[in-house]
Amino acid sequence: MDDYAFPRSRVAGEETSGKESALRYESAGVSIDRGNAWVGVIRSLVERGGKDPRVAGGIGGFSGLFRIGGGKLLAACCDGVGTKLEIAREVGNLRGLGQDLVAMNVNDLVTCGAVPLFFLDYIACGFLDSERYAEVVEDIVNACAASDCVLLGGETAEMPGVYPREGFDLAGFAVGMVEEERLVDGSGVASGDLLVALPSSGLHSNGFSLVRRAVEKAGLSLAATPPGLDEPLGQALLRPTKLYVREALAAARTGVVKAMAHITGGGLEENVNRVLGKYRAAVDYGSWKRPAVFSLLASLGIAEEEMRRVFNLGAGFVFVVSPDDEADLRKTLASFRTSAGDPFVLGEVVQQGAA
Repeated sequence: MDDYAFPRSRVAGEETSGKESALRYESAGVSIDRGNAWVGVIRSLVERGGKDPRVAGGIGGFSGLFRIGGGKLLAACCDGVGTKLEIAREVGNLRGLGQDLVAMNVNDLVTCGAVPLFFLDYIACGFLDSERYAEVVEDIVNACAASDCVLLGGETAEMPGVYPREGFDLAGFAVGMVEEERLVDGSGVASGDLLVALPSSGLHSNGFSLVRRAVEKAGLSLAATPPGLDEPLGQALLRPTKLYVREALAAARTGVVKAMAHITGGGLEENVNRVLGKYRAAVDYGSWKRPAVFSLLASLGIAEEEMRRVFNLGAGFVFVVSPDDEADLRKTLASFRTSAGDPFVLGEVVQQGAA
């Protein structure tokens, strides 16, 4: 999902690619371009009345920043889980969705170095089955604890007539704090800096409208284990979004990190470019091994260009550091190693317009 820059619009549409068999996000009903244009509309409306001096930065970042005095900033963001919910509903397993919801928010929040303070959730449903949704809230509580913040409150809305009986949606809101002098804002980024990534746990919570279209077109069963995977397809798709809070904040405390990016909707380059200012990301897509689920999706007819634009491709969170500081960053991240693998360099920072 997107971030404080406002969610990607779910606008139905079709796009031809020259190859009728090529699957694109647009033809699945989601337009990244229209979503980006919508952010521009919102930005112009917000800025029409002039900028409030209490606001640091502007719309389009991973979180909004608000000055509260004493050199401190509140950071805030909101996000949801998107149509991954439909996969969970079809599989009949909502476990992990609560972690998805928290992760999509707090992972955005920490990109500026903000420490998460609290989280609020919003559950909308056609029928309030307390046993069913208690699993989701339990996951939210556990994910908040793993992110060192608290579930402060929220809202549950039973909305028959708007949602079908089994239908539901999830949204969340996270608030954190950072000292303005310690803000990680990309101001020190330079050409030649390295892009060091932490592995994702899978698709996380992005691109599922396209995934669902590809799976449906191929006639695959979510209960079956397709070639190339070692688990049922539904299980692979529902793997929860990884929480990067502790790794990101530990890295920020070293002082060597110039910028951080959470890889959500829009893929690697778009998300990293958001924190690079006048520079851009040059990603070497052959420099790491992608998780098998991405190879499967490519085999279903999603073109490489579209894969890069929609999915994280195995890189969930990116740090920007000088080559001289890479060793220090790796040393800091070493204590957070998991079965998902070690950090890896996926590219570098270059000048705009560079080949």
